[in-house]
Amino acid sequence: MHQGALQPLTEAAIVAQTRGAPEQFTALAVVNNNIASGAGTVVIAVDRWSTEAERTTLVKTLQDKGPKALLKALQDIRPLGRIRTPDSIGYDLHYAHQMRGEDGGRRIVIATDRPIGFWEVVRGARSVDYPFTIIQMQMGPDGRGKGTMSMATKVVAYGNTIELENFATSPAMLTEIRSKKASD
Repeated sequence: MHQGALQPLTEAAIVAQTRGAPEQFTALAVVNNNIASGAGTVVIAVDRWSTEAERTTLVKTLQDKGPKALLKALQDIRPLGRIRTPDSIGYDLHYAHQMRGEDGGRRIVIATDRPIGFWEVVRGARSVDYPFTIIQMQMGPDGRGKGTMSMATKVVAYGNTIELENFATSPAMLTEIRSKKASD
């Protein structure tokens, strides 16, 4: 999933993206694993992009202190957007980072804590140990793309970003992603 053609955004672009540039992504999420199967629309709204300081703090926290400390650090960052289905209010997002590709496209990583249900806690389900939602999207210069979304995953620091450790958890495939910026 790592691509050598991707370059970090310039400092000026990072500063500009944290001051606004809201963007909404709509995708078809396709799930096909041993727990569930089906498809449905997911709406991801990014009201602001993570600052360089937030990104650095989260990656360093994961590298130095592990996933539990990362969870606390994520929860301490003010929400920067929401993820939802068309018939729900959804939940807050706490991290969104993008890197430009040489082709004019972007690689976007979004991370947050995930809602953990009452029955997960009461039953002591193993999924409680995986409290993150990670979304990875590859967007073309035309504002269309594809990606993955994992609702209960392990995370790792890869270079200067946060990513899925592996895809053994059968993430949902995000297809037909379309981007709409506030200025569109």
